[in-house]
Amino acid sequence: MYISKKDLMAVGSLVLAFATTSVCPADKIDLERSTPVPATEQIPVQDFFRAPILQQPVLNPSGTHIAAIVTSGIDHSALMVLDLRSQTIESVGTRGDSDIDRVAWLNDDHLAYDISVYKRGSFILCGAKVGALHSAYPILQNVGSFLIGVPPNDRLHPLVTVVRDTQITGKYDQALTVNAGIDSGKLIDLVNLTGKTLDDAYEDNLKHISGRHPVIETPDGFLLQYMADKEGQLAFGVTSTNGVLNLHRLEGDSWQQCPEDLDEMDVYGAGDNPGEVVVLGPRKDAAPRPLEVLNAATGEVKEVLVQDKAYDGAAWLYRDPVSHDIVGAIYERVVPRVVWFSEVYRNLQKAVDAMFPGQVVRIIGNDEKGKMVLISTFSDRQPAIYRWVDLEKRTAGDIRQSRPWIDAKRMQPMNPIKYKTRDGKQLDAYVIMPAGATKENPPPLVVLPPEGNWSRHSVGFNEEAQFLASRGYAVLLPNHRGSAGTTWMFPTEDEWAYRKMHEDITEATKTLVASGLVDPKRVGIIGAGFGGFLALSGAAYEPSLYKCAVAISAVADWGKFIGDYKVSKFAGAYYSRMVRKLGDPSNNPEKWDAIAPLRHANDIRAAVFIATGEYDSPMIITGSKDVASIADHNHLPTETVSFLNEGGGIRHIEHRVELFSRIEAFLAKNLAASR
Repeated sequence: MYISKKDLMAVGSLVLAFATTSVCPADKIDLERSTPVPATEQIPVQDFFRAPILQQPVLNPSGTHIAAIVTSGIDHSALMVLDLRSQTIESVGTRGDSDIDRVAWLNDDHLAYDISVYKRGSFILCGAKVGALHSAYPILQNVGSFLIGVPPNDRLHPLVTVVRDTQITGKYDQALTVNAGIDSGKLIDLVNLTGKTLDDAYEDNLKHISGRHPVIETPDGFLLQYMADKEGQLAFGVTSTNGVLNLHRLEGDSWQQCPEDLDEMDVYGAGDNPGEVVVLGPRKDAAPRPLEVLNAATGEVKEVLVQDKAYDGAAWLYRDPVSHDIVGAIYERVVPRVVWFSEVYRNLQKAVDAMFPGQVVRIIGNDEKGKMVLISTFSDRQPAIYRWVDLEKRTAGDIRQSRPWIDAKRMQPMNPIKYKTRDGKQLDAYVIMPAGATKENPPPLVVLPPEGNWSRHSVGFNEEAQFLASRGYAVLLPNHRGSAGTTWMFPTEDEWAYRKMHEDITEATKTLVASGLVDPKRVGIIGAGFGGFLALSGAAYEPSLYKCAVAISAVADWGKFIGDYKVSKFAGAYYSRMVRKLGDPSNNPEKWDAIAPLRHANDIRAAVFIATGEYDSPMIITGSKDVASIADHNHLPTETVSFLNEGGGIRHIEHRVELFSRIEAFLAKNLAASR
């Protein structure tokens, strides 16, 4: 696909209040309203699923500007830059079915951002200067789905890291790393991707690359990721050969393989000193895995940053904008926890906590002088509100509430519970009960597994769960082995034990049913992506537990799904990694049978709802529809829906509103929830 210069520079229509335009009445979606509906009215489906007005605010190093992603029009996102001194806004958007998705500061007045197409991953990485956003220049195109990670000091030649396709490895993402010094050099493709500019006429604008670094040679494998040190200099890389991940360090002008076993540890970035790498350590002594600093060349542990008594120290690292040292880490417990390694930041956290009692307060950015802080405040009932705090003037102000149409008083609290797996381990789950529920009149239950193999539910606003609770359903949000924070309890191979993950979800559901809080005869399960596989597994392997199942973009047979990728095993790391971890689909049929609900579709007794997207994998589309066909043949209530311009989930607002309106009707017919 090609995006013309005219399309690239098109501006989204934004105003200070971030108002959006409504669609025609026939669509029944009204985005003009930015306030909650009256308490006497049912909350519309769209209010739960419309895009937040503002997301991902990031503060520039000097604390003078905030960049953020904002909603533009009915279903598009644009880039906004707010000047805190003048309170003026500059913005830029895109045309067609494309969005600006992520943004990062390159230095005080230059930004990098990406443009996605069909909400399915990014097509082009762009750069722009504050005051001239409309004169954006392309950096890379056709780079796939990526994130931007930019070390904070342009003067030291930071690296723009373009991370691709998280499905490739499961733990690491493919990456393209280039220097990002403003006003020097030309575009250099470090991992032999296309790296083409959109138009040769843009050549004069490509002044953001400084210098070339050596490339890790992978004659029998694939280069997955480059990483910079704290100063933005190229330092580490990750490769995959026959499904085995290896860490490499740059020593002079050559790359050296490191001894770390990346099957047993996860790399989070560079440490504070040359040659150091921060990892989630290996399993040891049946204790939670520590977040620790290693000498990458020897594997020697230099420092333990986080050692929790009950959870892995898998963390997001926070660096000081001046020293670039790691000063904090946020990791997942039953409630997310922040640990500060600096007394200055501990005191700062106490100060902002005191300003917003009863809310989870996260420091998400601060300036180089320590005067301006960017924070988010949220709870299980309150969507994020983004604020700035001027520590010198002792003043604060709202940037924007992300979902002002949500009335927090009408949302329901998340209650953490524990359940036991079949092998005796205790894992977290969360329960949201609808208003008015009692043991004398227990509500129906809907189970929502995590969407990813290694993702987890955590305390915060969950739009799907709150929607279901508003319709009279109890909602269970269970985590399973492999979910962040839990891996220490289980052997390494359990991170890929998909059948055991299904069994964990089953045990969590049975635990809640046994409590008497929900109606055991009215239990449904809804999942998307990997969660969709778990929903199909629940229906196929636990036919007496669930009355209905909803699967969105779900794999119905992992053996067929992986086998379908064999033709591309020389083009990417996905196939070899999956075969190494799950096995060869041509061998061990019993194992593949255990993670193929399609092969057990005749055992299903539940009503089935299948949703797919036009760009889902062919094996996802055919496998899911085969499940529906078998269920329909067996005279079970069966519904299917497919959406154009969707893949890997349903993301366009019109489609999400239609999908969940259909799901609401499907649940009402099959679980008979009270209104």
